[in-house]
Amino acid sequence: MATKVLGVCGSMRVESYSGGAVRLALEAAREQGAETRLLNLREIKLPTYNPDEKAPEHEGLKMATDGVIWADAFLLASPDYHGSMSGAMKNFLDFYWEEFAGKLFGYVCASHEKGLTVMEQMRTSVRQCYGWSLPYGVSVYGEKDFNSSGEIVNAHVERRLRMLARDLVVYGSLIRSQFQADLADGAAETFAARYRA
Repeated sequence: MATKVLGVCGSMRVESYSGGAVRLALEAAREQGAETRLLNLREIKLPTYNPDEKAPEHEGLKMATDGVIWADAFLLASPDYHGSMSGAMKNFLDFYWEEFAGKLFGYVCASHEKGLTVMEQMRTSVRQCYGWSLPYGVSVYGEKDFNSSGEIVNAHVERRLRMLARDLVVYGSLIRSQFQADLADGAAETFAARYRA
């Protein structure tokens, strides 16, 4: 069965570099046999998460939740805003918890400074929800890596994005299938036990 990869773009720019990177990676994931979807947070305009309120009836939130439940693996892409992920990305992550358990995440950041703190913050949020992360991410540097048509012109970055896509598909499938097997095995002592129905 094909690995299902959800790309989540957290940029508010119409022609964002992080969006261009995630689209290329999703295309590469499809070449590896994955099914893919793209969730563009600029377009769906999620409401602000409020833990004191029931999740509102909101078409964008329904679309996001359907994608999160559907996915086996995620590719989170954010610009570097003051050394942190975008507010839209953090707000998206705030809506979910158990839905991330036993799933693999990869990270892309558009940054002039490698985006290491941004990717580490996304990784920390995912870890708190018992999600798994690839041990590396990919940073893109705007006009140095893209041309005026939004196409990647840096061959090294393109290779890294294709590697990221391949690893998400391969390791995402392994982690997800083992997590589901652990859920089904009522006797296994594993972190998955807390998610058994």
